[in-house]
Amino acid sequence: MKSREAKITQVISNGICVVFTLCALLPFILLFVGSFTDNAWALEHGFTFFPQKFSVEAYRYILDKWQLIGRGFMMTIIVAALGTAISLGISTLFAYGISKSEIPGMKLISFLLIFTMLFNGGLVSTYYCYVNLYHIKDTVWALIVPNFLMNAFNVILIRNYFVTSIPASLEEAARIDGATEYRTFSSIVLPLSKPIMATIGLLTALTYWNDWTNGLYYLSRRNGAKFYTIQNILNNINENLQSILKASTSEIGGGSTADMPSTTIRMAIAVVGILPVVVAYPFFQKYFVKGITLGGVKE
Repeated sequence: MKSREAKITQVISNGICVVFTLCALLPFILLFVGSFTDNAWALEHGFTFFPQKFSVEAYRYILDKWQLIGRGFMMTIIVAALGTAISLGISTLFAYGISKSEIPGMKLISFLLIFTMLFNGGLVSTYYCYVNLYHIKDTVWALIVPNFLMNAFNVILIRNYFVTSIPASLEEAARIDGATEYRTFSSIVLPLSKPIMATIGLLTALTYWNDWTNGLYYLSRRNGAKFYTIQNILNNINENLQSILKASTSEIGGGSTADMPSTTIRMAIAVVGILPVVVAYPFFQKYFVKGITLGGVKE
């Protein structure tokens, strides 16, 4: 039987969890409902959870302009998938190297990693390097390279997982059996690192999915518009609702914007942008709470 104090603590804890859950869910619910609200009604009364007039004009408009919006959506998927794979590969290999403190020079490399995480050259020098040295301006790499070259925090998280969660006896046993360093890494370390790999992979994918600053910095509207992600398109709409007309007119061949749902279309595009993340998250959630290393070393 629980004591009275324990029951009160449980009720308070549940109440706090409910409040924070509502704080996280209500904006998404309002976003979803707002995307189905009639544009004229929303302009007059604002967005509410219970609008008196619904409409699917925003989604119909997205379908009409799918050549523009759909291309941005597909570009977001490509950038997120390719960037996450490359970033995860670089971070994992880097973390595995600095986890071997017995190798000469690893402490210096670890120091440099932490130093560059705390201090950097600033936006101006970074922009100069990417544009004039790496020549990524107005290319798809402008949306990928800046993020996967700045993941020192992820490297440290993976390195700490390698050191604390993977038994050294497993690697020693593999080496005794004649496994090379690469074979040990691919057959022992990586399979036991699924929780941290899934966690870092999901965080990295979210970073790429939600990123719009790289497109703002490194993609010009004249030469780089074809690489715009859904976030860049949404940002352009927020700045100027007529930007979507200009892009669609030049690429699709014209169209009227008299019935354009100028307010609710922002909500609809945001729903389309976050929907894949919401769908994919449950498949990765189990790795946040499940320790695969349990049972890795038998008594």
